[in-house]
Amino acid sequence: MSAQWYVLSVKAHKEPPVHRYLQTQKIKTYYPTMRVNPVNPRARRERPYFPGYMFVHVDLDLEGDNRMRWIPGTRGLVRFGDRPAAVPENLIQTLHRQLQAFQQRQADAKILEKGDRVRIIKGPFEGYEAIFDAHVSGKDRVQVLMAYLNHHSRRLRISAHHLEKIT
Repeated sequence: MSAQWYVLSVKAHKEPPVHRYLQTQKIKTYYPTMRVNPVNPRARRERPYFPGYMFVHVDLDLEGDNRMRWIPGTRGLVRFGDRPAAVPENLIQTLHRQLQAFQQRQADAKILEKGDRVRIIKGPFEGYEAIFDAHVSGKDRVQVLMAYLNHHSRRLRISAHHLEKIT
């Protein structure tokens, strides 16, 4: 058998130390995280995209299933019955691409300035164009001006992740 991706179940809030430990053990991992702006300034600014889980790329014939079970801070590999659940390589690549696109939209939303033309790419107003108005309080919320029905403009508050800047 060759190396495959598996899902490793990790105890609550132990993802960063488990990830560092796996790196020191030369075990290939995929630990997707996202940047957040917490209300509490002492809270973590980076959080796991899949809390309680990370992906490991191992050959279980060489490494042994027990090794994954006894890593401090983990619960072992996710299983279906008595077999560890393998994750296809293309799923890992797709997750990686989609997370990068999400992070790019997140970065783009932060550099929007009043008057910028934007396109709504998700939600009930998907496909409409609008004018960026302001950042508002809340989790990455923004206010845009959208024209509809004979160009009557309306203020709309939506997630910044649902916008893309029109260049």
